Amino acid sequence: MTTTTATIPSPRANLLAGHWLDYGRDPLGFFTRCAREYGDFVRLRFGPTQALLVSDPAAVEEVLVTKNRAFRKSLSVRRVRSVVGDGLLTIEGEEWLRRRRLSQPAFHRERIEAYGRIMVEHTDRMLGGWSDGQTRDVHADMMALTLGIAAKALFDAEVAEDVATVGRSGAELSRYFERLYSGLRFFVPDWFPTPGNVRRAAAVRKLDAIVFRIMDEHRRTREDRGDLLSMLLYAQDEHGRRLTDAQLRDELMTLMLAGHETTALALSWASYLLALDPERSARLASEIEATLDGRPPSAGDVRRLPYTEGVVLESLRLYPPAYALGREATHDVEIGAHRIRKGTIVLISQWAMHRDGRWFDEPDAFRPERWADGLAKRLPRGVYLPFGAGPRMCIGASFAMLEAELLLARMAQSFTMTLVPRQDVTPQPVTLRPRHGVRVVLTARDPNAARRARSPAAA
Repeated sequence: MTTTTATIPSPRANLLAGHWLDYGRDPLGFFTRCAREYGDFVRLRFGPTQALLVSDPAAVEEVLVTKNRAFRKSLSVRRVRSVVGDGLLTIEGEEWLRRRRLSQPAFHRERIEAYGRIMVEHTDRMLGGWSDGQTRDVHADMMALTLGIAAKALFDAEVAEDVATVGRSGAELSRYFERLYSGLRFFVPDWFPTPGNVRRAAAVRKLDAIVFRIMDEHRRTREDRGDLLSMLLYAQDEHGRRLTDAQLRDELMTLMLAGHETTALALSWASYLLALDPERSARLASEIEATLDGRPPSAGDVRRLPYTEGVVLESLRLYPPAYALGREATHDVEIGAHRIRKGTIVLISQWAMHRDGRWFDEPDAFRPERWADGLAKRLPRGVYLPFGAGPRMCIGASFAMLEAELLLARMAQSFTMTLVPRQDVTPQPVTLRPRHGVRVVLTARDPNAARRARSPAAA
């Protein structure tokens, strides 16, 4: 029997703001409370906009997969256009399909496995700067490392001198969107010269300078280097059309930001969780030593490192880079026996679903071994969504998983980490960055590890 959303339970709302204020104070806690206290369908309102928080796996599958054509990206995602423009993340319809087809060859399995060498080489360069007893902000290190890998693998570019600029600009944009999504600032247009909009525009200009420099370098050499940027520069669709400079810029900006942050966050949180759990950290190191016997990992090794994969999967479960996603109904549609009106925003919170006791024993506990018995295949579809699902699933999911496993394995071969005491490690709810970083003390497993990483053979 089909019912309307009016029959769905809803928390008490502010007359004008709706649930903006409660959400803005604590987005992660708000979604968790709503799902636990009101069930799989929760009616919400953000200002004048009607929304529905959905935690039923079958309904999530409908929204993202079987009935995905009834939805488009929500306004909160479309606001990201002020940074990434009209790239794969934000465009819709036939133009999205065209761009996806042009980009997809760069993410085929054979090509991703070839990126493995770049991933390990860059990790060894980083490890050459680590030493026994040193204190590091591992989150800052992971952001720099994965940026360099993404730039080299996808754009055949070296960006070592740009790391600080990208880091500062990315942090400014993260703060901007956190403020934007947490209250009525959301309804202020992007062009209005608020201090936040001015800072956001300045950060984007700095990132644009890097993106356009990379594009110009490729054009100057007139060489197809086999990387994604070369593909996008020279590829034509079935009508003989190539991407314009503006379209190229938007794709590069999307991939530069999203292409490194997902893996960096997974590794930052994995490092944090392992630093809190010496037993599981030792189990990880034992698997790697037994499998690799001291040699660097390669793409072909990851299938023989199930516990390493479990650490990554578990980190993505507890701290998914995107804590929620939204879809806007483009016409009236039935989801989970509820009639949803055109314009309603359907919200799916990975944070809440990944910590739901119906699907995960001890849902708040870090237990990488839970994935060892085929849990990923036994979970209902629509439960575990670190990369989304359906046609709009992250194009770089395989790249990110390979990168996370290789980098984690290479680091664990050389060092253990102990968390610096009395620091505040809390997630910042835009992408789930650790708000103040993750500071750890390094202990070398092998006193010669740093020397080997600096050696010419590892360069």
